[in-house]
Amino acid sequence: MKYEDYHISDELKKNLDTQGFKRPTDIQFKSIPAILKGEDVLAIAQTGTGKTAAFAIPVIDRLQRAKKTGRGDAIRCVVMVPTRELAIQITRSFEELGKGTKVRTMSIFGGVDQDPQIAKLAKGVDVIVTTPGRMFDLVSQGHILLDKVETVVLDEADHMLNLGFIKDIKDLVKFLPKKRQTLFFSATIDDTIKKIAYSLVHKPIRIQVSPKDPVSKNVEHGVAYIKMDDKRFFLERLINENPDKKILIFVRTKVRAERVLAAMQRVKIETQTIHGDKDQSERNQVMSAFRSGKNKILIATDVSARGIDIPNVDFVVNYDLPDEPENYVHRVGRTGRGKQKGQAISFCSPEERPLQSAIEKYTQTPIQVMDIEWNAYQDTLDFTEDTTDNWKQLINEAEANPIKPSKGKKPKKKKR
Repeated sequence: MKYEDYHISDELKKNLDTQGFKRPTDIQFKSIPAILKGEDVLAIAQTGTGKTAAFAIPVIDRLQRAKKTGRGDAIRCVVMVPTRELAIQITRSFEELGKGTKVRTMSIFGGVDQDPQIAKLAKGVDVIVTTPGRMFDLVSQGHILLDKVETVVLDEADHMLNLGFIKDIKDLVKFLPKKRQTLFFSATIDDTIKKIAYSLVHKPIRIQVSPKDPVSKNVEHGVAYIKMDDKRFFLERLINENPDKKILIFVRTKVRAERVLAAMQRVKIETQTIHGDKDQSERNQVMSAFRSGKNKILIATDVSARGIDIPNVDFVVNYDLPDEPENYVHRVGRTGRGKQKGQAISFCSPEERPLQSAIEKYTQTPIQVMDIEWNAYQDTLDFTEDTTDNWKQLINEAEANPIKPSKGKKPKKKKR
């Protein structure tokens, strides 16, 4: 089936063709007809399968048809997401797919001045893509009215729950009309998520795409056993051996991100970081540079890069293994998107072995071990450009240039 076979507007079909979309992905094929009919949907699909378009296409089409009937201005669709970057990305997708349809979309999130957002809301919008905090601020101030909402979308729902947004999701329902369409999209699902989902949806169409294989088949996985203190040397080597590749590096914390950045700067490797301590303008700049390829190396935490669609990522490096095995799925999903191939390499220290086991149990697939011979391991440590604490290199230099004892006169003893 092709997009042109769907009963959607000519404008949507033209925009899909312009963007190079010819055939729907599995999640789109199964979701679009149900959403067009107004059904509630509970969709579980691995990352990188086209989930955004799966709900954006039918939502835009339904809004466009309603606008042609002369219906008054109001917020008709709310898309709630866990991060600012994801809000920006989904808004961009709605805008590109909605060109010529007169469906107006905007993103709302914190970390920036709210006045421009309030001004844009006052002009009238059909879709808001929002993070919980700023949305509820503007609801409480009376700038956002949700009484006319017809469709609510919860995207990356599992991550929203992990971040503690359960109360926010339940509070959102209090402001929404009882008669509405609810679309629940998640890459993973457990009993907690299932319970929340079924409390929100009404007789949903349940869709699962490759539920037993949560990671993309386009990604080649490998794990290298490396001591924690040696990881920076192996990252340096990987980057230097792949100078033209786009590499996304995941670490566990914001502090770790900055430490890895400093280590790469010491060896003259240009890179940037993205995490929650950066203001929104800097985060936008960093993502723009990495997305365009101006910067090819990015160090990220899980929260800041969750769900982000970044084109042409060649390598995902798990510099730190994630504490939660589901996050492995989301991390490696940044590469091998669509029909492209990608590689995921995990640096596993001895203390992280239990995390590797948890990941393999979750994905039901063993990760191929990348055997590193002793000589190759030592060479990586020896030939690093980082000499700040390379004790072995210092010893080698000392042995090559021994300090000769001084032939000067012995100092005279001081007289008492």
